[in-house]
Amino acid sequence: MISLLIVDDHPVVRDGLRGMFSADPRFEVLGEAGDGAEAVAAGERLRPDVILMDLRMPRTDGVTAIKELAKRGVPARVLVLTTYDTDSDVLPAIEAGATGYLLKDAPREDLFRAVETAARGQAVLSPAVATRLMGQVRQPASAPLSQRELEVLELIARGSTNRDAAKRLFISEATVKTHLLHVYAKLGVNDRAAAVAAAFSRGYLTPQSNG
Repeated sequence: MISLLIVDDHPVVRDGLRGMFSADPRFEVLGEAGDGAEAVAAGERLRPDVILMDLRMPRTDGVTAIKELAKRGVPARVLVLTTYDTDSDVLPAIEAGATGYLLKDAPREDLFRAVETAARGQAVLSPAVATRLMGQVRQPASAPLSQRELEVLELIARGSTNRDAAKRLFISEATVKTHLLHVYAKLGVNDRAAAVAAAFSRGYLTPQSNG
């Protein structure tokens, strides 16, 4: 069972999400928060597996909350759930440490799958967000990604674990980790979600290659 904290400044949205997840035996809703500051306090107290985080909220916004949760060492995975897919929203959230980014119009089963994927620490990007990232004008990587690095990154973007990727590519898990470290260095990022986002924005990955 995956434990959840729901963060949104609209009580109706929180009620809807709580009802949806509570009705499914795979999930347990531990609590709710109405803004970023409440989210940080609740995250520290409840220690959920996944935090569903809105971005634009009064007082303390979602990106600030994501940064503060990471700073305080709260181990929960943060899955952004918002109505906004603009450049100024997507990248700051991912760079702050969000494991995934989903839009509120996502179908119920897509949201369930996204939470399960995020709970495993794997990157989650909605197709609309991935397409948005592709359209951004970004600085080129300091060095091009190798074919093997691209293969590893494509598998990670599809939700594969390091172990899964190693099996698919017939290499060791340690080698997969080494390739990922090289990818992080070349793209100037620190984690899997940011690497996937940067790869989309620079054209290394496309929604088709991620399908």
